[in-house]
Amino acid sequence: MTRYEDLPYRTCVGVMLINRAGLVFIGRRAGGIEHVDETHIWQMPQGGVDPGEDTWEAAKRELYEETSVRSVEKLAEVGDWLTYDIPRTVAGRTWKGRYRGQRQKWFAMRFTGEDDEINVASPGGGGHKAEFVTWRWEP
Repeated sequence: MTRYEDLPYRTCVGVMLINRAGLVFIGRRAGGIEHVDETHIWQMPQGGVDPGEDTWEAAKRELYEETSVRSVEKLAEVGDWLTYDIPRTVAGRTWKGRYRGQRQKWFAMRFTGEDDEINVASPGGGGHKAEFVTWRWEP
């Protein structure tokens, strides 16, 4: 078994989706083993970067796969990778124990569509597993 300290970071992207009113999209996560506790169930869209994939393209793909949203404009990108470790007590059951945490590249995107474009129940035209059970805009 690989020691926690020797595990790599999972490469992923995160999206802060901002509407015309300046509110931020958050989704209530569907249940899963990756939750540390019930206070961590609301989050912004995020997900893994495929090998060789550009991070901007990965961010747009993940946003679509989780929300069905395609109507966006890039506002900003975090320059450096942000990393964090997940608690050791969770590491063995999250991502099948392959990672100690994540290294993330975050993007701010302006949502240029209408709210009815957002579909978390059957995202991506029903081609993707629902990551969120509901969503809302927050300040």
